[in-house]
Amino acid sequence: MNLDEKYMQRSLLLAQKGLGNVAPNPMVGCVIVHQNNIIGEGYHQLYGKAHAEVNAINSVKNKELLKESILYVNLEPCAHYGKTPPCSDLIIKYKIPKVVIGCIDSFSEVSGKGIEKLKNAGIDVTVGVLEKESLNLNKRFFTFHNKKRPYIILKWAETKDGFMDVERHCEKRSNLIHQKEEITGQARNDVNNWITIPLSKKLVHKWRSEEMGIMVGTNTVINDNPKLNVREWNGKNPTRIVLDLNNRIPENSNVLDNSIATIILTKHPKVNQENIEYCLIEKEKSLLTQILDVLFQHQIQSAIIEGGKQLLETFVSENCWDEARVFVGNKTFEKGLRAPELKVSSYLKENISTDTLYYYLND
Repeated sequence: MNLDEKYMQRSLLLAQKGLGNVAPNPMVGCVIVHQNNIIGEGYHQLYGKAHAEVNAINSVKNKELLKESILYVNLEPCAHYGKTPPCSDLIIKYKIPKVVIGCIDSFSEVSGKGIEKLKNAGIDVTVGVLEKESLNLNKRFFTFHNKKRPYIILKWAETKDGFMDVERHCEKRSNLIHQKEEITGQARNDVNNWITIPLSKKLVHKWRSEEMGIMVGTNTVINDNPKLNVREWNGKNPTRIVLDLNNRIPENSNVLDNSIATIILTKHPKVNQENIEYCLIEKEKSLLTQILDVLFQHQIQSAIIEGGKQLLETFVSENCWDEARVFVGNKTFEKGLRAPELKVSSYLKENISTDTLYYYLND
């Protein structure tokens, strides 16, 4: 690893600290080096607040050293006025002679304009240092702007014999007792269908804090009455998205408790309530296209699809997913609802006590 890569790696590590707090902005870290010594560093900490370059420059005690320094940043500095002034202008103001950039920002408001402005000011600009790593860090941001849809993460748990739920005999589940909550994993109809251990559940709550949305289907709400919030980790709650085409979910469902921003996708919209928005799904149009359009319009850059099977398989069958995270618990159901199947091999396996977690990428 050469020096440029060394300092870019540091920028990436700093940038990652913004995960879950800066969206819909990208994660950005910045390091300022003078004579092979780091004299300043910073990262974008919170959406709407100072960008990484600003925090790094402000951290430098002797600003005169900036005229002899190199600035490293994993993403092209912005050149437009948003919630904050352009970072490229600040770099020019302090006459930093060299800037090393991980990757170009493909967002239309930036897309090469920051680099062009720096070069026009006589600054030596290098682009593409740890480019692959820089692109991967902001995969959510780039997917959203390039593909006009959220970055989709599929997630489910299955037993050793390949089931994601027990066999259920009662069809009119919405008439059952609704007092059960998602505490021990017991379902709403008092069926113990919890597959994984509490430590895996804590990891899932961490994931929720890192993404902008979390989505489930009608039967998942009816069967399990999930809260879909972050309770076992410190972080922001994602927007809840529920596919309920025929308004079947009970009025006292946890997802309708008005506590968190919630989107209900339905063919029969109701009057919006506090934190609950009903969005129309038209029968004649592609269901998945409409789902993605609604999420895009609501600026949801990433979404975890937690189930149920029909919803997961909709994304799988249309090849509209980016990652999958599948837990295999140390349990067997022998019969029940079969888990979805992916036609790709996992790239990583992780043991969490008696659970096994498989990670997949859709290339």
